[in-house]
Amino acid sequence: MRSAFRELNFAVKLIETRSAEELRTRARAEIGAGSRKLVAMGGDGTLQLLVREVIGGEAAVGVIPVGGGNDFAAALGIESWKQAVRAIVRGRTRLVDVVKVRFENGQESRYVGGGGAGLDAEAAQHASGRFAKWPGRLRYIGAAITAFEKYPGAEFEVTSGAENKPEISGRALLAAALNTPRYGGGVRLAPDAKVDDGLLDFVVLEKLTRLEIMRLLPALFFTGKLKTKRLKRFRAASARVCARVPLPFHGDGELLGTTPVTIEVEPKALRVLAP
Repeated sequence: MRSAFRELNFAVKLIETRSAEELRTRARAEIGAGSRKLVAMGGDGTLQLLVREVIGGEAAVGVIPVGGGNDFAAALGIESWKQAVRAIVRGRTRLVDVVKVRFENGQESRYVGGGGAGLDAEAAQHASGRFAKWPGRLRYIGAAITAFEKYPGAEFEVTSGAENKPEISGRALLAAALNTPRYGGGVRLAPDAKVDDGLLDFVVLEKLTRLEIMRLLPALFFTGKLKTKRLKRFRAASARVCARVPLPFHGDGELLGTTPVTIEVEPKALRVLAP
C-alpha cells in the first residue's frame, strides 16, 4: 500500500491500531497535530469510528475499502483500493451526509451507511462472528439466514419528522435507516439513496415465510436486490423507530444501543475524499 502512494509522489503516515479506542485516540492526536487528511483502511465499521472523531472539524476523510462491507466507499464510486488511493491523492473533497442516532438514555452516536433493528441487528452480530471471513454480500446473506432461523419478527412502529407522522406499523423482520444504496456488503435495500441529498431512506421488511425467503435468495445473491411487495420504503430527514420489546440497533454493523431510537440526517456534515 505504501508503494502505491510512493508511485504517486504522495507521502503518507501509516498507523496500525489494535482496538476501536486506540483508533479513536490516534485519530484525535493526528487531528490535534494538524492533519487535514485522515484515511480509514477497512470496512464501514472502521470508517464509522474515524468519522466520529473528524465530524465537525476541517479534516477530510478517505477510505480504502478492504473490509467486509465497503458499502459507503461504493456509494462514493470507489470499488477497489487502487481507486481509493487515486481519490486520496488526486480526488476532490466532497460534502456528504451523516446519520445521527439518539437513544432514550441520552446516548448519541453516528454512522455513515446503513443501520437498523430486528433481523438486521441479529445478522450483524453473526456477520462479525462465524461469518466474519466470508466475502461481501455472501457474508450478510449467510448471517441473515442464520438469524432468521430463530428470529420471530417484532412489532414495529415507525414515525417521521418532528410531528411523529405515522409511516409504518405492524409485525416485521427489520426496520432500517440508510444513507447509501447498498447495505450488508452489496444488498440494495435503498437503490435510490444518495449520500448528499439531506434525506434518509427508511425501509421496513414485513414478516416473510421460509418459502418466500428461499424464492428471494437467487436475486439477492446475484444482484443484491430484494424484490418483494413486503418491502416498504419512505424518505425523510428524520424518523423514530419503536418496538414493543426493546431491540438492539446497529449502524454499519456495530451495535450502538436499543430501541426506541430517533434517527436523523446531518446534511453535508462530513468532508470526504472522492473520485
